[in-house]
Order: sequence, then C-alpha cells, then structure tokens
Amino acid sequence: MSVLRRNQVKVSGRAGAPAVMLAHGFGCDQNLWRLVLPRLEKDFTVVLFDHVGSGRSDLSAWSRERYSSLDGYVDDVLDICAELDHLGPVTFVGHSVSAMMGVLAAVRAPEHFAGLVLLAPSPCFVDDPATGYRGGFSAEDIDELLESLDANYLGWSGAMAPMIMGNPERPELGEELTTSFCATDPDIARVFARVTFLSDNRDDLADVRVPCLVAQCSSDAIAPPEVGAFVHARIPGSELVTLEATGHCPQLSAPEETAEAIAAFAGALR
Repeated sequence: MSVLRRNQVKVSGRAGAPAVMLAHGFGCDQNLWRLVLPRLEKDFTVVLFDHVGSGRSDLSAWSRERYSSLDGYVDDVLDICAELDHLGPVTFVGHSVSAMMGVLAAVRAPEHFAGLVLLAPSPCFVDDPATGYRGGFSAEDIDELLESLDANYLGWSGAMAPMIMGNPERPELGEELTTSFCATDPDIARVFARVTFLSDNRDDLADVRVPCLVAQCSSDAIAPPEVGAFVHARIPGSELVTLEATGHCPQLSAPEETAEAIAAFAGALR
C-alpha cells in the first residue's frame, strides 16, 4: 500500500522551500489545519496527513495491534518522512498527542527533522503525586472519561469536544470539533483515546536533540500551563511561548497567532 495513500498525504505551498509537516490530534483530521495554511504556504512547503483511522486515511490499514501504542503512529510519521525525503528535513508540528509522536520520531530518526513545534503538548495527562507532576487529570478522572467513552461515544463526544475546544463564547468551534469526533469510527476512537490519555512520555523528552518550540495556550483545560513548562524544562535548549489563544485547539481558535508562531520558528531554522 502506498504510504501517501494510506495517510492521505497532501503537499502544497512553496516548491523548494523548507518543509513543515502538520500532525493533528485525537478525534481530528488534517482539515483542522486549514486556517493556518494560507500563512504557511507563502513561505514553506506544507505536508498534511491523516493518522490511520482518522479523516480520509485508508481504514483498511488500521489494526488494533499496530495502533494500540504511539509506536504505530511514530512508524507512520517516519514512513512519510522517508517517502518525502526529497523535501529534506521537516519542521514537524504536532498538536496534542501528536506532539509526543514527534518527540519519539525525532529521538528515533533525528535526521528527518529540522525541528519540532509541540503545540498544546502533554507527555502525560495523569497527575503523579509522588513526583509532584500535574498532568491535569487524576487517575480516577481518566478512568471515568474512558468508561464514559466506552458506554456512549457519541454522547461523550458531544460533552467533551466543547470542553476541549474552550472558547464557549464561540460555540461554532465546539460544534466543529464535536462533528470531527463523531465522524471517527467509535472502535478506533476507543483505542486511540487510550493511547492518548494513558501514554507517559515524560522520560523521552530529555532525549530530544533537535531544535524545539513548546507552544502552549494561555488557558487550556486539557494541557494546563504547568505541563508546557514541564516539557520546556525537560527538553534541552527548547523555547517556550505562551499564546494568547485559549482552549486546546489554537489552530482553530487563533489561527493567525498560531501560524505566525510556527512560521517564525521554522523560518529561523533555515
């Protein structure tokens, strides 16, 4: 199967320019990047893709065995990088759970990456009282979240998506994320949710050796500011920027600010 077909890869923007690869988070697809594209396409070659099981990816390529951990998604990212090797090293922009996919991919094969932009990242969503780490959720919170998702995925999506999006004064944003969640196959979503909310990649951060920008939102119910500060502190030489954007999806709620942050970082890597 073609890697480009499997992940519905699309390449646009300025031919011959440095490449920026945009990776979406749980319950989403590449369409959620559409508002940042006009700015990025002016100066960069832009690579979009869907994780297998999301968007218009080839669903026949999905298997529980492969995608029950972040490793399957990391393999896919590296497959795409290898297929598009002629573009040169990419600046990988990973939103939410995809931020840790980028971390793992860059640790495994740093030659493919000019840099990383970790947008609203979280290496671990679960609080760890023993170390003082605050991920934003207790273990009991996560158990209840996953049980609710298992019992009624559509109802869970309708309740969770607006909370994840934030910006209650702009209900259309929460409605768009709800629609995106509901378009995902519930069985695939259940597996991806466990990968998202139960992974712990805190120990992997110190192994990143490519330039890295940690971009957190000023208010985010999913990844609070303490998480961004933790990621920044653990990745050697990383930069930290706090966007004025609120919520967990700044590429939708504040696309201009988000695009400028990405462009400024990627442009400085030339």
